[in-house]
Order: sequence, then C-alpha cells, then structure tokens
Amino acid sequence: MTSVSIAVCVRDGRDWIDGCMTSLVNQTHDDFEVILVDDGSSDGGEELVGKWSKHEKVTTILQGKKGLSAGRMAALEIANGEWFAITDIDVRPEADWIERLLEESVSRKGEEIMAVTGRTIFQQADDTISKIRSIEIQSKYKSRPRLTNLANGPCSMFKKARLLEIGGFNPDWFHAEDMEVSLKLIELGGVIIYAPHAVVNHVPETGLKRFLHKRRRDARAHVRIHRRYNKKKYDFIGSSWTVLWYLPMLILSCLGIFEYSQIIRTYDDMLTVEAIYNSLTKEVLLLSFAPLLWLFVFINGDLPKKGFKSNIVLLAWSLYLWQGIVLGYIDALLKRNGH
Repeated sequence: MTSVSIAVCVRDGRDWIDGCMTSLVNQTHDDFEVILVDDGSSDGGEELVGKWSKHEKVTTILQGKKGLSAGRMAALEIANGEWFAITDIDVRPEADWIERLLEESVSRKGEEIMAVTGRTIFQQADDTISKIRSIEIQSKYKSRPRLTNLANGPCSMFKKARLLEIGGFNPDWFHAEDMEVSLKLIELGGVIIYAPHAVVNHVPETGLKRFLHKRRRDARAHVRIHRRYNKKKYDFIGSSWTVLWYLPMLILSCLGIFEYSQIIRTYDDMLTVEAIYNSLTKEVLLLSFAPLLWLFVFINGDLPKKGFKSNIVLLAWSLYLWQGIVLGYIDALLKRNGH
C-alpha cells in the first residue's frame, strides 16, 4: 500500500485545530501519517497541538514564527511517506480525500505524475464576504482541465522524492509557495493532475479586513511568480482579473462621463440627435470602450453584481489587489520575499 505523509501548519488557529485533525486522522486510506506543525502560536493552540501529539498517527513539530513555507519544509524533512500531502488548518478534508488523490496518481500514456490536486469547496455563512469567496473559488473549478499547472495548498499531494529534488519549500518565499513548487515540478518534466472528486471543505472566510489582507498578500506574491514564470499560462486565475480592473474601469468611466458632460454643456438648449452624435468625440469613445468591454465580461461572470455592499467589497478588493502588485514590485526592487 502506498504511504502518504500529510502536513498541516497552524499559527493562532486554535478554533480550527480539532476539526481539521479529526478529519485527517479518519482518512479511509490506511497507510498515512499526519505531521502537525505549530508555527509559534500564542492563542492557546499549542495546548491542542500537545494533545494531538499523543495520537498514534500524529507527529508534531514546534517552531517559532517562521512562516508556512518553513513549516511545510520542516514536515517534509521528517516525512516517511512516498507521497507528501498538504492542507490548511481551516480546511476539513473529506474522509476519502487521500484515497481519491491516490486513484488519480496512476500514470497514463507515459506521464510522470509529480503532484495531484483536489477541489476546495468554500462554505458560506450569512455574510457577503463568504458568499463572494465561495462563488469566486467555485468559478475557478468550472473549466479546470485534468492536466493543470497548480497544486493548490489546501488540497494537494506531491511525489516526495521529486519535491525534495527541487528543494522543497523555500522559507524565503512570501506566500504562493504551492504555485512555486508546482511550476518547478513542471519544469522538471512532470505533470500535475486535477482530481475533482478529492474534496476538502474550507470553513467560511468571513470578515472584510481579513479577506482584503489575503487578497493583497496573494497579489503581492504573484508578482514574484509572474516575474519568474512570465511565459506560463495559469489555469486557476478565476475572477481575480475581472476584479483587478474594477477600480481602473470605474475611474475611466467617471472620466468619460465628465468629458461627455463638458461637451454637452456647450450645446446649451440645442440638444438634438445630431448634437448628441457630434458630442461622441474620439476621446469620449476611447474612454468608454474599455469600461464597456469590461462591463460585458463582468456581467457574464459569476461574481455577484447586485447590491451596494457587494460592489463596495469588489471595489475594495480591486484596490487591495493593486496595492499588492505595487508591494510585489517593491519586493523585487529590494530583492526580498523570494525575489
């Protein structure tokens, strides 16, 4: 039977530890171990980590605040399994998660499968943030191909020998470590398989501040990915590109309306059809074209479009994405956070 090591890291996630660990130790696949890494918790979660260390399937690692990549690397260095699976502490894998991943790890037509990734379902609460996040993640999986280029952090499994060959998880990486190792494995000549029936359930992502912080962090880290792998096509972007252009398109729309209003005012009371036609100057048309094109994409997308609160969240999301991009390029100039 194929052996699997499952790594999960926690920092100040006391409320999530028992739920995640209970799901992991009850996997239907028999030959597995769970490595629980405490990354400098200070919320009392370290006591729960100590409790779980007594479970026959669990090994624990205590470290200072070194970060997710460092925690996963520490787990990889002591892992005994042929495959190395990763998930997050705020995730609840289905009982057959590992079993389903292993089913898809069998090569076809000479493929060298180096990673298998499952599907994350974000649960919804009675708030706008969790609904938007759930819809956004769901949209990413709609047309995801069997051969993918990202082994997502909450629900993936790697061939341990190959993962070690590329150096594992670099502690210097600022987030997006799952995308980094995925692209390195592909460069090594391997493939990553999407297993839609290997499901993990993510607790509802609530709270505007936390949501925006994560989106800014994602954008900041993806600058590094883009700079290093700018010729790669990514199949797991989803609605982020649409949201990114929300703020610029709104600004362009306001400029177009202002420009048009200034022209219209010159006609005073003689506002005829011909006057309206003549007022559509090249400048007005150019300022209007991009927002109209973006609006068409937005309307046909999956994100919620109705409601003042939803649109405020999307606008703030766009702003934080741009902040993340700026911070990412500052990181690049200063050669920090993995650049």
